This record gives sequence, C-alpha cells and structure tokens, in this order.
Amino acid sequence: MSGWDWTALVLLIVGGLNWGLVGFFGFDLIAAIFGEMTGITRIIYAIVGIAALYGVAMPFKMSSGEYTMSSGAMKGA
Repeated sequence: MSGWDWTALVLLIVGGLNWGLVGFFGFDLIAAIFGEMTGITRIIYAIVGIAALYGVAMPFKMSSGEYTMSSGAMKGA
C-alpha cells in the first residue's frame, strides 16, 4: 500500500471512531477539540470525506491486482 493509502486508512478510522462516538454517546470529539464548526473543524471533516471517496476506489485497486503482498509476506503460509 502506498503512503496515500495508509493516510486515507488512518483518516477513515479516525472518522469512523468519531462517528461512533456521535452515534453512541452524542459526543463529537473533533468539535470538542477544535470547536463547533470552526474553520479547522470543517477542514478536518472535508479531509475525512475526501479520504472516504479515495477509500471507495480501494476495493477496485485490490481486485485489479494493484495491491500485492510484499515478497516475504506469504512465506511459511
């Protein structure tokens, strides 16, 4: 996986955890840290949204064979 893939994955995890907090507890961690709908909060939400759009393409990349295991990853399996 490329650096972009890892970055998108981390952002998707952060976004998912934040939405989980909102859904289960009504607590928006990003808004609590950076303020309710401040400029930085909106930028973070937008970046997570872009990561989600990027993540939509990941299964297609995987099925096309673009992602391959490193040379030693399957040894012993």
